Amino acid sequence: MQRLVDRLPPGGRRRRAEQVLVLFPGLLVSVVVALAATFLSEHYGGPVMLFALLLGIAFNFLSSERPCKPGIEMAARTILRFGVALLGVRITVSDALMLGPAPLFLAIAGVATTIGVGLLLARLLGFPRLFGLLTGGAVGICGASAALAIASVLPRRDGVRESDVIFTVVVVTTLSTVAMVLYPILLQQTSLGDARMGIFLGATIHDVAQVVGAGFSISPETGDAATLTKLLRVAMLVPVVLLISVIVSRGRSEGRVAVPGFLVGFVALVAVNSFGLVPAAAQTGLSDVSRWALVTAIAALGMKTMLGQVLTVGPRALLLILFETIWIAGVGLTAVVLF
Repeated sequence: MQRLVDRLPPGGRRRRAEQVLVLFPGLLVSVVVALAATFLSEHYGGPVMLFALLLGIAFNFLSSERPCKPGIEMAARTILRFGVALLGVRITVSDALMLGPAPLFLAIAGVATTIGVGLLLARLLGFPRLFGLLTGGAVGICGASAALAIASVLPRRDGVRESDVIFTVVVVTTLSTVAMVLYPILLQQTSLGDARMGIFLGATIHDVAQVVGAGFSISPETGDAATLTKLLRVAMLVPVVLLISVIVSRGRSEGRVAVPGFLVGFVALVAVNSFGLVPAAAQTGLSDVSRWALVTAIAALGMKTMLGQVLTVGPRALLLILFETIWIAGVGLTAVVLF
């Protein structure tokens, strides 16, 4: 490949080709790890995000190697934001309103109160406030995707490390998988109808894939209700990350507000999709691209983090995320019973 670049005449095309060449090794290894994680998930079961993280951590040494480092850095940041932006293709305004006011109330109340609980408990347990914001947002919104999106706009100087992000993703993914198995068993012992069980699942389980798995394990109606409720929570990613970005921008740029481009893309896709302008085939394709981008990004993030750093976060952080999970489950159960 270097020989092909050398044959290009000096100028813009050659510079762009050289930039691609620099990024190629790291991007390639991130994609390979994502492919391996997907293979393991499809053939042996288990969350693909968790497999991508663990495999990435196993190849941590590559992030310090000069040929791979630039591409891994790009995958962990730029490709991550691209994947988050494409999540907007899953949501339409009309679908979100089909289930009435309860899911919308749960999306707002669940996210807001869970983040509030995260901030409070982080302070009580001796963590930086931003760590509570990170974990509360991950639990309240959409698990690993929310953790990565929130982390991408948080300043590193205030105590949020990449190991904190990795720890959050591992724990919320694990708890989400446990909930996927446990919640349907418990719900089927209650008198709640299929739609209400779906609303509860969509309002309380962290990751989209686990929500879908839990809902459709009960019935198609439960699965549909769970998916729509969950997508309402995913939509909360925009105001939450935008608000964080505004606060961070004011704190370091004398009032200038920087709106992340990936949030603009997210909102634009929701708007376009709501008007029915995205064909079904394109919607499926873009959703798949989003999933691959997020898996690739999380593999790269894993490669940037040493396992020893993750373990230093400690059991208090596990307790924090566990309590946030119990809190949002309580909010969800209260809402489906009262409404």
